[in-house]
Amino acid sequence: MSRRDKTNYYLDLADVVSKRGTCLRRLYGAVIVKNDEVISTGYVGAPRGRKNCSDLGFCIRQKMNIPRGERYELCRSVHAEANAIISAERNKMIGAVLYLSGREVSTGEYIRQSSSCSMCKRMIINAGIEKVVIRDTENEYRVVEVKDWIENDESLSGTFGY
Repeated sequence: MSRRDKTNYYLDLADVVSKRGTCLRRLYGAVIVKNDEVISTGYVGAPRGRKNCSDLGFCIRQKMNIPRGERYELCRSVHAEANAIISAERNKMIGAVLYLSGREVSTGEYIRQSSSCSMCKRMIINAGIEKVVIRDTENEYRVVEVKDWIENDESLSGTFGY
């Protein structure tokens, strides 16, 4: 039996966390790790006390045929990255790594080439997180240096991720 490499281990944790999500379109899980210690986790869901899309039985963005990456102000949910950041102390996040795994609800497939939305990128930058590792398949992932998001400020170019 071979031991799972550490990066995929943390991405596996993020994948398990995503299963708590309540979005009807995409389930994301995030895990923040520093010095091999899990600092916090987060998944996609409505703010505490509000009904989730899974409770309502519909997604307004889906009803309006809004493409991925657009009109997030209409979304009921708080993103996985934001929920993980909200649940952690900033001094523990400085220099940490955020692991992100997402799946399509309709197929259960991993979401390839995803990235954090512009709002989550800003929160990740301000949290002091150093790297974001994003899962593409069960064993493949990308490592993003957060300093690249700072240096290549998408808010100045008008090109946004996700």
